[in-house]
Amino acid sequence: MKTAVIGAGAWGTALACQLRRNGHDVSLWFRDPEKAELAQRSRTNPRLKNITLPDGLLCTADPKCVEGCALVVIAAPSFPIRAVCRAVAPYLDRNAVMVSVTKGIEEGTLLRMSQIVAQETGRRVVALSGPCHAEEVAVQVPTGCLAACEDRVLAEFVQDAFMSENFRVYTSPDAIGAELGGALKNVIALCAGVATGMCCGDNTKAMLMTRGLTEIARLGVSMGARKETLAGLSGVGDLIVTCTSPHSRNRQAGILIGQGKTPKEAMEEVGAVVEGYYATRSAWELCRKQGVEMPIVTAAYQVLYQNADAREAVQKLLTRQKKAESEDLGW
Repeated sequence: MKTAVIGAGAWGTALACQLRRNGHDVSLWFRDPEKAELAQRSRTNPRLKNITLPDGLLCTADPKCVEGCALVVIAAPSFPIRAVCRAVAPYLDRNAVMVSVTKGIEEGTLLRMSQIVAQETGRRVVALSGPCHAEEVAVQVPTGCLAACEDRVLAEFVQDAFMSENFRVYTSPDAIGAELGGALKNVIALCAGVATGMCCGDNTKAMLMTRGLTEIARLGVSMGARKETLAGLSGVGDLIVTCTSPHSRNRQAGILIGQGKTPKEAMEEVGAVVEGYYATRSAWELCRKQGVEMPIVTAAYQVLYQNADAREAVQKLLTRQKKAESEDLGW
């Protein structure tokens, strides 16, 4: 099957490798023609170090690479995703299935990534999400993820395209839950990194992760997501891996902030897109719009955007008014 992956960052490159290993005809689109030419010649991509690109994987900067593709993966970062979709939209086949793998919420509109892809391309979209570090998928470490779409046929089409003996894909009708889990866990991972940078212990990080998941579920359900999704791979699974792994850019940036660096300094030192920074503002706006209480997200917003002190923010969270753990349980 002819496919294209639009966005040659680490995740896009790893997915292009996965599709090529599965026998598909794959093009990997770069924004920069010079980088595309270098990758095509050297069979490497600096965004995914120590990985040799599979034979037959075409590296290109030509948006026409999507022509004739039955499957097109949008793997650009969240902030330029509209521009990227617009670049390839004129060349898409009418029946092309789009796969959105970006984890974020658009600032201003508060739309999920699959909604943006659908708006800009006019095509059917499946969200692919889960606990998937590019560095591990690229070297075929056993991994599980979720293909989510209201249309079961489309979800299973994407499942079949990606699934292999080392890359297990489940399906779900709940794209809202899958995408919110994937976007909002970046906020909690950044917070977990801050706690690590402040030399807090495992107890603190476990509390942040658990209560953070509660906040994600609370907001998700208010927007039509299912709790079961947020208890699955694209919810708690993605939260665990992003909060604990050294591969996580969100965690790395949080550690630097916890050590005293400004958010800007932290992101510059990480040297790649820190989606949790952008997702924090959108999450804060969403919780206000939905009328949902999200204390951890609010504290993160204050630290990242209002120059609040991280240690003071932690203390305020710990000294909030006492309450029951679950609003749903009675005595």
